Amino acid sequence: MDAQVIVTKDVDYMNDSVYDNGKDLLDIYMPQGKKNVPVIVYFHGGALLMGDKSWGEDIGNKIAESGIGLVSVNYRLSPEFQHPTHVNDAAAATAWVIKNIDGYGGNPQKVYVGGHSAGAYLAALLAIDSALLQIHEIEDSKLAGAVLISPFLYVEETAKDRIEKDSIYQTIWGNDPQSWIQASVKPHILPNRDNILLIYADGDDAWRKEQNERFATAMTDVGNVHVFTKEVPNRTHATLLTAILDNDDMIVKLLSDFVMKE
Repeated sequence: MDAQVIVTKDVDYMNDSVYDNGKDLLDIYMPQGKKNVPVIVYFHGGALLMGDKSWGEDIGNKIAESGIGLVSVNYRLSPEFQHPTHVNDAAAATAWVIKNIDGYGGNPQKVYVGGHSAGAYLAALLAIDSALLQIHEIEDSKLAGAVLISPFLYVEETAKDRIEKDSIYQTIWGNDPQSWIQASVKPHILPNRDNILLIYADGDDAWRKEQNERFATAMTDVGNVHVFTKEVPNRTHATLLTAILDNDDMIVKLLSDFVMKE
């Protein structure tokens, strides 16, 4: 690794609001002494029911050591809040980063969205639904791409399965199958939504792997030629992140190679 890390914690990305439990705050991990670096806006996992920005600490430090910035974001969670609150918060945080990250050494023209699991689902929506950022006067062309670690993507399937197992998932997307489709990536598989990397573990559930591959195929079928998948060996859904500091970690190299390829 070639850089020390500067960490700025608890930055408010919603200046006109105060969320309980600091859900309107983010942490910034930047390589010390560098300017104009690419930045990943990172959303933690936790099924949209749990978690916080501290879950991005290890990946934030390791990514910043490689010369790339990472911003780990809090967002409001279910059961108290329902879709689209989670993704609206993610959009507000991303807009804040694009408008402000140059003051921390980041390049606003090289902002990627990313995350793990549920957080990667939020990042996927931001990458392909241009209306989410346009609300904040950010054109979708301002995003450089997306790096998605083991997301679920097709909510019309995921919500149905999860609600059958635990009624708490009703608080995320509701009970209406039509609302599940609206919360899915499916309506937004369109051209000009390019430069997406999807990563999943060899130990991920078969249904999750299939959703990732299906999404990549569907995106390339409509003309997005830079949508890629990568399976990481010797990992599970959880250890993709919990083993980020291990010597055999592949995640940081995959992300840094993808972000720095241009």
